[in-house]
Amino acid sequence: MHRVLVDACGWVAVIEAGINIDQALLECSGTKQLAIVPNVVSEIEALDDRKLMLPMLIAKAKMMDLPTDCGNHTDDQLLAIAIQHKWPILTVDTELKRRLSQSNIPWIEVSGRSHLRQVG
Repeated sequence: MHRVLVDACGWVAVIEAGINIDQALLECSGTKQLAIVPNVVSEIEALDDRKLMLPMLIAKAKMMDLPTDCGNHTDDQLLAIAIQHKWPILTVDTELKRRLSQSNIPWIEVSGRSHLRQVG
């Protein structure tokens, strides 16, 4: 099943922009199925902001098992899963987008603070 991996900064950008995640994902990627890794949850929890709707993300997303030897860094984990499944990552992280581009993996970003756009 096709899913969209969610990076913490991508989720924060969606929430801050007030984007309807289900509708926006369907429009730009054809799916509203999300996936996360434990580090993403930890990073959002560390922001200590109840307005980030973490319970909604956890309820909507499938928690992924980490591939062996993908390291401890969140970006490494997300990239390994994205390459394995050929899933895009929802992110606004410039360095992660550069790495995705080098690996020919698309990403989804908040564009114009009002909608999502798939790149790649």
